[in-house]
Amino acid sequence: MPAISVDTFFACALMVLLVLSAMATTSKILYPHINNDVDAFAAERYREISKYLLLNSGTPLNWGQNGKIIPETFGLAKTDAHGSYELDIDKVSRLNSENVHALSYAQIFTALGMPDVSFRIEIKPLFEVVINRTASFEGTNETIYQFEILTRRHGVQIQTELKHYVIAENYMEESVAYASDGVTYVNVTLSDNVGGPALFVVFAKATSKTNVLSFGTYAFAHNSGEPKTRGTFVRLSALNHTLNASLVYSEVNMLKTYALTYNYHTILTETSSNNQSVKYNILRLLDPSPILLVATGWNSTDFFTEWIAYPQIPIQIGANFDGLTTLSNVYANTYVVTVNSALYECTVWLGGPRK
Repeated sequence: MPAISVDTFFACALMVLLVLSAMATTSKILYPHINNDVDAFAAERYREISKYLLLNSGTPLNWGQNGKIIPETFGLAKTDAHGSYELDIDKVSRLNSENVHALSYAQIFTALGMPDVSFRIEIKPLFEVVINRTASFEGTNETIYQFEILTRRHGVQIQTELKHYVIAENYMEESVAYASDGVTYVNVTLSDNVGGPALFVVFAKATSKTNVLSFGTYAFAHNSGEPKTRGTFVRLSALNHTLNASLVYSEVNMLKTYALTYNYHTILTETSSNNQSVKYNILRLLDPSPILLVATGWNSTDFFTEWIAYPQIPIQIGANFDGLTTLSNVYANTYVVTVNSALYECTVWLGGPRK
């Protein structure tokens, strides 16, 4: 068998094992009793609660789409789910504290209806994309930027196919690459006529599973000062396929706003605006991929790019169990879930008082 075929075989096998091992629900005790006795009843109870959160829609059923609704009972499942562990894109997004319609821990705790149970929920891609800028080269009328892209899970590099975008002032370019051993180098060339700062967006897709994806971003200076931190000029939230851009300053002037996925990209249509916010319609792109929403604009003399993912993942909400001594046992159950046809890893930590 040729060497490249061997590499491809083992990379695909690794990704299949990754997904299958994650799909088999895992459970571990984080803070067991001092005598190491396991409370089998508690373990089973917490496992069933974690499944309930992911398999039930909560009430009212549309609490995710309407940001003014606080759920009476809590559940993250999509109302018309066609399979197990298919979560609602908006219910998931409302777990992110950056979302203007985010639920608080107290609201979720009340809706859960179990006063003796503390929880934490984490949702993230099945693998990570790490972007490092390694070099830049000045040309006559352009600059070449070199980036290192790593795709890995728990330190193990994963073979992936890449789609990357570069966005700057009135500029957007896309290209593809291939990380055969979980690492590749990409050169981005920007003309001196392009205004910055610029945003480099990378989507990575597992070669063996088309709906196992991850993404990463890297903002960098080009004919500009260093990029400001996210949220400096505009704060973005997505809900019910609407993007809300809350303007931090009244002099902010929005330019183009993009929706990016692995296979598609489009410019969003503005639906309403005032001196405090601008709203855009998010098209329902038929792509098993997270959607990166990138807004560009000006604040006086500063050009900026802002972005969020839809669903707004990664997410972590809930109690901090690290070093907690008031709980006897904390159980972590991990599942592979589907959101917008893409696969993610969801871990639910649950714990209760000492018995």
